[in-house]
Amino acid sequence: MLAPESQSEYAEGAGHAAEAAFPPFDPTYFASQLFWLAISFIVLYVLLSRFVLPRIGGAIEERRDRIADDLDTAAQLKAQADETVRAYEKSLADARAKAHSVAAEAKAAADAEVAEAIRKADAELEAKLAESEDRIRASRDAALGEVRTIAADTAVVAVEHLAGLEVSEDDAAKAVDAVKE
Repeated sequence: MLAPESQSEYAEGAGHAAEAAFPPFDPTYFASQLFWLAISFIVLYVLLSRFVLPRIGGAIEERRDRIADDLDTAAQLKAQADETVRAYEKSLADARAKAHSVAAEAKAAADAEVAEAIRKADAELEAKLAESEDRIRASRDAALGEVRTIAADTAVVAVEHLAGLEVSEDDAAKAVDAVKE
C-alpha cells in the first residue's frame, strides 16, 4: 500500500494528467494536422499517379500482351499439331491400305503358285497313274497269257495221269480256249 503522502501526490498527478489531452486530439493542433495531411496526400497522389501507377499499368499491359501472344502462339501450335496428327493418321491409313493390298497381292500370287503346283502334281499323278495302269494291264495280259500256257500244260499232265493218254500242247491249248469262251 502507498503511504498517505504518496497517495496525495498520486492523486495530484492523476488530476493533472486528466487535464492534458492526447496531442492528436488536441483542437489546438487540428489546423496544422489538416495542412500536413493535405500536403502529404497531394505529394503521395502525385507520386502514385505520375510514377508508380504508370509503371504498374505498363507492367500489367505488358503482361496482358505477353499472355495474348502466348495464347496466339499456343493456338497456332495446336493447329499445327492437329494438322500433323491428321497427316499422320492419313499416312497411317494409306500405309494400312497399301499393306492390305500388298498382302492381298501376295496371297493371290501364293494362291496362283499353289494352284499351279497342284495342277502340275495332278498332271504328274495322272501320267503316273496312266503309266501304272498300262503296266498293270500289260502285266495282267502277260499273266493271263501265262495262265493259258499253264492251264494247257496242266491239262496235258492231268490227262496223262488220269486217262493215260498223250495230248499235244496245241490240243490242250485249244481245249483251254474252248472252255474259256
